[in-house]
Amino acid sequence: MVADGTPSTTDILIIGAGAAGLLAARELAAAGRRVCLLEARDRVGGRVHTLKPAGFTQPIEAGAEFMHGDVPLTKALLQEAGIAWVATAGRTYQLQAGEVASDTSYFAQLPQLLEKLEELPQDMPLAAFLAQEFAGEAHATLRTFATQFAEGYDAADAQRVSAWALRDEWAAGGADDSPRPVGGYGPLLHWLAGEAQAAGAALHLATPVEAIAWQPGAVEVRAANGAIYRARQVLCTVPLGVWQLAAGQPGYLRFEPELAMHRAAAAQLGFGAVIKVVLEFQTPFWHGRLPELEFLLSDAPVPTWWSQLPAATPQLTGWLAGPAAHHLRHAPAEAVLQQALESLSYLLDKSLHEIEAQLVGYYVHNWGNEPYAYGAYSYPTVGGATARAALAAPVADTLFFAGEGVYEGLAAGTVEAALVSGQVAARTLLARCPR
Repeated sequence: MVADGTPSTTDILIIGAGAAGLLAARELAAAGRRVCLLEARDRVGGRVHTLKPAGFTQPIEAGAEFMHGDVPLTKALLQEAGIAWVATAGRTYQLQAGEVASDTSYFAQLPQLLEKLEELPQDMPLAAFLAQEFAGEAHATLRTFATQFAEGYDAADAQRVSAWALRDEWAAGGADDSPRPVGGYGPLLHWLAGEAQAAGAALHLATPVEAIAWQPGAVEVRAANGAIYRARQVLCTVPLGVWQLAAGQPGYLRFEPELAMHRAAAAQLGFGAVIKVVLEFQTPFWHGRLPELEFLLSDAPVPTWWSQLPAATPQLTGWLAGPAAHHLRHAPAEAVLQQALESLSYLLDKSLHEIEAQLVGYYVHNWGNEPYAYGAYSYPTVGGATARAALAAPVADTLFFAGEGVYEGLAAGTVEAALVSGQVAARTLLARCPR
């Protein structure tokens, strides 16, 4: 809404300034369209959030951190922005029942799983597949491995996640190839925002959208602050967690008329919770028990940890995902921190007092309870490909949709997925709505 109170009018409104929205804004503005980005938060990036809280010597990642597998678009954009990336380094360990082992065989059971998955004639949830093909005590370790990997890496619920989709993901690999952008993902997202604005796009932060009223070729968007925006098309890039809210819940996005088929499709998809606990210490005191620690996979309440190697920063990140994180989505940060410190006490065989004495900075981010996200990233469910296609389908060449939740491919749940989705949606809009 402009200064005299009249609605602001543009060609294309983009809801959400995360990776998908920012890349789409750059493409659309560069094509000569008048573009306005509306972002609910007071920052760009969405589920990418690079920051430097008190007590930390280097920026940390509250959200996306790694580049998993083959991510050509991410790498191309990083190169264009002049941002390097660095491979992780060090050793991976497993710790079960207090016993430490160098993780040389973590994926040793994968071929056996993949063999049965390749023979599976009909898709089913992972839990049902494991119960059918690997029942009994003899396969208990394999069932635990498969479940923990799906829940920890994919943030998935084993009762819902697609066995076929996991087969394709596991066969492709990529989990053990996880470089990081130097300085985090934040600089890339800010560069994209600058590129979009330089091309003419307007960016409005702290502008949560409450309703999208539409008819073919005309859209009116109402924001929580009372502002009204009008355009010929809207590109909606909100996360699946927003789509899955019920009417009346905080953050619910209303469409007028309602998009019942899109809403139903979103409900069929999986959206996982994640809690990240980032801790900085005086020294890397864990090297005594776990020399050159890169990743640690364990049976602790906060089971997964990693360091910043090859950087020498004395920092550990704890990771809790899937149903376990969902159960703690409303837990106070202090309670999560305590659980993380107790997990480290067990994992490093040191007293809680020794751990706390080393601690100089901490940050807890609970994505399951994050406004405007309500989760971390999507995971594939049985029948998910059909549901994703339905959620991504444009409406009357007026409403378009993007985001990692509607991406179809092996990079699901990643920044790459969001970027690809935003690019595809922008190009689809340009092709279907010529000036």
